[in-house]
Amino acid sequence: MKNLTRILALALAAVALQAGAQNYPTRPVRAIIAFPAGSATDIIGRVITAKVSEIWGQTVVADNRGGAGGSIASAIAAKAAPDGYTLIINSNAHVVNPSMWVKLPYDTLKDFVDIMPLVGQPNVMVVGPASKLKTFGDFLAFAKANPGKINFAFAGLGSGTHLNSEKLKLDAKIDFTLVSYKGSADAITDVVGGRVDTYFSPISAGLPFIQAGKLRALAITSAKRSSQLPDVPTIAESGVPNFEYILWFGLWGPAGIPNPIVSKIRKDFGAALQDKSVREKLATLGNDVIVMPPAQFRKHVENQIAETKVIFKAAGIKPQ
Repeated sequence: MKNLTRILALALAAVALQAGAQNYPTRPVRAIIAFPAGSATDIIGRVITAKVSEIWGQTVVADNRGGAGGSIASAIAAKAAPDGYTLIINSNAHVVNPSMWVKLPYDTLKDFVDIMPLVGQPNVMVVGPASKLKTFGDFLAFAKANPGKINFAFAGLGSGTHLNSEKLKLDAKIDFTLVSYKGSADAITDVVGGRVDTYFSPISAGLPFIQAGKLRALAITSAKRSSQLPDVPTIAESGVPNFEYILWFGLWGPAGIPNPIVSKIRKDFGAALQDKSVREKLATLGNDVIVMPPAQFRKHVENQIAETKVIFKAAGIKPQ
């Protein structure tokens, strides 16, 4: 009898969870964005959450919490109630931070549910309009002849732009001085003003400035040229064979969110990404939608954490 009672109780609980998931959300959902306003993470996050708000009939509140390569936002999200009303949109800084920091206030693999990847995009190396560096070849030649003299911006320790810069150092066997910024908006402002030499801007953040003539694009980090910048060569075809780096973005939540709610979130964010207007807007910003089953995304996160540790070790980067 006790076993039967327990089985019935579990069955009723499962039914209640399913019913709760169908009604979710019944109030606004907070989507923490791990980088400041104007960053690629912010731009992408707002495009997607605006559509999800329509689907849900509830506001998805974009809450920018930049700093420390996205780890400040992750710490907030990890401590949130696991009820589906706090989510986090982050770049692949999420998988870099375990290598970047000696002691994170959370465990990247244990304290989050890996909900889904969102989109991926290349970075584009940009310089100001007055820069003497006209091509990536110019940059490469100057960097080799003048180690450490180029000031290279990046959007915070552990960000995708940071890892991209370190990867270029290793693959091209060059050295330059890294200058940290809180996010892409600040870095781009200083590149435009000539206060820093160059930056690996996420294409979504840099494209408007390139089109307006405020920035000049030297090279793209993807294996193939971008349809948005077809005249800009890849780094691989410009002197660093086989170089490739993609900035990707994903959706996470605090560990413990009931599976039916996670499934509902995954389904509705997926629907937003399949919306024609959303896809067109994201594509215009240089993004490709990434589709992965949950188990594959989890494995991707694990592999990226391991690969990042290898890059950091090879680059001699000591955790902060």
